[in-house]
Amino acid sequence: MTRHFLTIWDLTEEEIWAIIERAQILKKALREGTLVKTLQGKVLGLLFMKPSTRTRVSFEAGMYYLGGNCVFMTSKETQLSRKEPLSDMARVLSRYIDALVVRTYAHEEVEELARYSSIPVINGLTDLHHPCQVLADLLTVWEKKGSFNIPIAWVGDGNNVCHSWIEAALRLGLTLRIATPEGFEPKPEIMAKAKSDSKSHGVVELYRDPVEAVKDAQVINTDVWTSMGQEAEEAKRREIFAPYQVNRQLLAHAHPEAIVLHCLPAHRGEEITDDVIEGPQSVVFDQAENRMFVQMALLEWLIIQ
Repeated sequence: MTRHFLTIWDLTEEEIWAIIERAQILKKALREGTLVKTLQGKVLGLLFMKPSTRTRVSFEAGMYYLGGNCVFMTSKETQLSRKEPLSDMARVLSRYIDALVVRTYAHEEVEELARYSSIPVINGLTDLHHPCQVLADLLTVWEKKGSFNIPIAWVGDGNNVCHSWIEAALRLGLTLRIATPEGFEPKPEIMAKAKSDSKSHGVVELYRDPVEAVKDAQVINTDVWTSMGQEAEEAKRREIFAPYQVNRQLLAHAHPEAIVLHCLPAHRGEEITDDVIEGPQSVVFDQAENRMFVQMALLEWLIIQ
């Protein structure tokens, strides 16, 4: 049976740990020059409807390091621009390539591609989930803290990255505190679906006050206030989210050795200040680097399992 990776919930707790551990091995091997080309002769398709820096480059570079090749496509450059059904495209691509990464708006699109694909489909980002990012976040927290048994705070919009963090928290037994303005909470169906699973054993708490959410937290995570496709709301969101900025004043309420995460790109001076993202507690560039290694581990696991 073909396995897909559309949400964190597609992995068991043991599989998440296996990917994190394999990513660490791959990272060490690449730095030492001992990396084995486990995906020699394999081809990864990248179908992107949204712009990208980290997702595209980390997947392409990771695939090349493992000996494979990539084919990059946008909706404008394929027959999707002429209304070809996703179901048809999925079945055709399944005969050409070994796995497909999709970066798009509607989560239903990756679900449909997965439904008709006989190859693994990976969610490179949708409006509802960003699971590859959260795998990298988990690796970064583990590298820096050596434990998940610590308070983790999310400050800002209850967006796709936040949704994937909720699933990770419930799957791995983490304590996640989410501070959002009223009306910008995570979607209730994400919470309901995750909590309904018998293997959920984490704690997810919702806050209005960001100071309460970050109190003694050892990980502070944030993201842009206005995601792609929400540009018309930018001015309104900037006003509403102003009290949720990750700045020195907010950081003072966290654990003294707290680390700061941001999936990038950052709108410096909005959701995070320049002195924080460039400060000693910031690990955002290590976090960005880790995208490649968890995705290399994920590709190995999906393609050659």
